[in-house]
Amino acid sequence: MGLRHLASLAAAAALMAAPLAAQAPAARKKSWTMPRLGDGHPDLQGIWTNATITPLERPAQFAGKATVTDAEAAKFENPNNDNLYGDRRSNNAEQDRDHAYNALFFDRGTELARVDGAKRTSLIIDPADGKIPAMTPAASKRISNRMRNRFDSVQDRPLGERCILGFGSTSGPPMMPVLYNNNYQIVQSAHDIMILVEMVHDVRHIHMDRKEHLPQDVRLWTGDSIGHWEGDTLVVDTTNFTDKTGYRGSSQNLRVIERFTRIDAETILYKFTIDDPETFTRPWTAEYPFRATPGPIFEYACHEGNYAMPDILGGARAAEAAEKK
Repeated sequence: MGLRHLASLAAAAALMAAPLAAQAPAARKKSWTMPRLGDGHPDLQGIWTNATITPLERPAQFAGKATVTDAEAAKFENPNNDNLYGDRRSNNAEQDRDHAYNALFFDRGTELARVDGAKRTSLIIDPADGKIPAMTPAASKRISNRMRNRFDSVQDRPLGERCILGFGSTSGPPMMPVLYNNNYQIVQSAHDIMILVEMVHDVRHIHMDRKEHLPQDVRLWTGDSIGHWEGDTLVVDTTNFTDKTGYRGSSQNLRVIERFTRIDAETILYKFTIDDPETFTRPWTAEYPFRATPGPIFEYACHEGNYAMPDILGGARAAEAAEKK
């Protein structure tokens, strides 16, 4: 686990609460000037968090509603937070102990994401129903085959389990919020932008000094990212993923377009579009805020070579042998 979660409960609560309190519109300063680097482009540098309990896809209870009032949001947030962080006691002491231990590590925020003053019911904004478009038949077959073979080799196991990339696409692109370690540090120059991902220790490199992607036979865990400015918005075009990355079942020919727009001192509005005709029947887009948060980014002590791997693969072999009897 990341060292952030070895701190005291009070420190963890403070780190979690700081960016959430800033989400209220009244917290924004009325007068603000965009900070800029020497080349005139917006300064996106700093440490940011995308922690939110807004789900990627819109829950059934919010069908037809892209936004809700704060009162409506509270009816969703309060039970969600009680289940994650609250005093959820049962008649099973062992389960209660496990819940208390796991809750310590959660740091996904306590509110729905707020954009343009309103709380969002889904990260997806297109399609309008807040749902991921249907998969192609070829993608469904590809995913089925991928899952079937995951116990055949160490190299077939999930990348997060192997400590190569963070689970849930925290490193991106797209950079998704998950249960904890939703923190990012941006370092920027005129020629390059680096994003240090707290989860697992991933580093993204956005090339601002070239317009062409690498040859297609060069495949990278986080893809090949090329950036340019459209006004005050940083636009990042990423291709050349490996065939093992597979964001939500995507193919290696996935293309992700990200947009970073700093809208005030505390907020970067992050927007991404998924374009993968081999997997989805149409492109789809999500949007949510990255909020300023205190640092530093801590080391995440995770490395490939999980000592449980022999048990995982050995268990699969034992199950196969039992089926043959």
